[in-house]
Amino acid sequence: MKAGPSQEDIRRHNLGTLLRFVHLRGPASRATLAESLGLNRSTIMALTADLTAAGLVREELPRGPGRRAGRPSLVVRPESTRVYVLAFEVGVDRVVVARVGLGGVVLDRREGVRARDADPGDLLGVLAAGARSLVRKAGSDAVCVGAAVGFPGVVRRSDGAIMFGPNLDVGDPRLGDALSRRLGLGIPVSVCNDANLGALAEHARGAGVGYDNLIYLHGDVGVGGGIIAHGRLLGGEEGYGGEVGHMIVNPGGRTCACGSRGCLEAEVGERTLLAHAGREEIAGRPGRDAVRDVVVSADAGDIDAREALHRVGTWLGLGVANLVNVFNPGLVVFGGTLRDIYLGAAAQVRSVLATGALAAPREKVKLRTAALGDDTTLVGAAEFAFADVLADPVQVLARLKAPEDTPV
Repeated sequence: MKAGPSQEDIRRHNLGTLLRFVHLRGPASRATLAESLGLNRSTIMALTADLTAAGLVREELPRGPGRRAGRPSLVVRPESTRVYVLAFEVGVDRVVVARVGLGGVVLDRREGVRARDADPGDLLGVLAAGARSLVRKAGSDAVCVGAAVGFPGVVRRSDGAIMFGPNLDVGDPRLGDALSRRLGLGIPVSVCNDANLGALAEHARGAGVGYDNLIYLHGDVGVGGGIIAHGRLLGGEEGYGGEVGHMIVNPGGRTCACGSRGCLEAEVGERTLLAHAGREEIAGRPGRDAVRDVVVSADAGDIDAREALHRVGTWLGLGVANLVNVFNPGLVVFGGTLRDIYLGAAAQVRSVLATGALAAPREKVKLRTAALGDDTTLVGAAEFAFADVLADPVQVLARLKAPEDTPV
């Protein structure tokens, strides 16, 4: 028979649960924590004492006019400036590096436009330089507990190797390992599919809060997807799950960068929208701006732009209908350039969904745009990077602070 959890296992679980609560929900009183977590106040007091001693949270008197008479319940706040992660977003047209504190606070960031014909070998240097500048600005008592990169392509879960990037060549498929060596912080750098990170972000902090079954669709030059099923990211055997951009919706249709024809990405992606709108000549501009220009023009009455959005919206609606039939999500979220495309083609998407999906699974599904805007992938990278410390707070931080692990 399998032995039950030990007292230490229970303590670690409770420490992680409490830290995750204030990380996602924000500062909370001891009374609120006891009620929300189903633990007694003495247990909450012991847990917060451990987390405070580790430098992960601090306790203070409540602020503002809402204070009640009598002995106040201390408020537990995450140590946002002392405990942080590095989050990277690698897009086809832009690169973002951020220092994100516990609690999801973006403390500092670097962002730049990346030319589509840039040397793939330059990317590692750009990411490392941006991250090092952020680390230098952190306080002397601050500690980096994780790092993660969002990448628009197929990434193997077991080792973070980039297996396929149809729209972006990074040169080294072991980008995470190379970046970890460059940074020299003694922590691994995880590499994850950008749409999977977007799904995690919207589920934890965005439009998907409260939904245990959702699909996140992300547009850059291509199209990706992340699927949350029963509250967990659906990764598949090797972490390749969610590649909905290469679901064929139009056999014999437009050629896709993956080599197939009629993929969802080929029918609704940036290049197709610009071609339908007669704007191929601006395809070299940053994609998000070019896509938004089409949407704005359509809203202003441009016939070509309206027709382009109608055609793309038809295929997007068909793709959503297929996903609704297969996964029965409660919510579908559109992010990246698909956020703008959906706003411009919502009526067509909904019309195709109404005729293309079965009545039962479409009955309660909601369609929404990403609440986190252009930072959805970045927020997801930060949440992924925080995963270890949220699972085992004291042990992870103790290991990172050990003198023998401190880089020179």
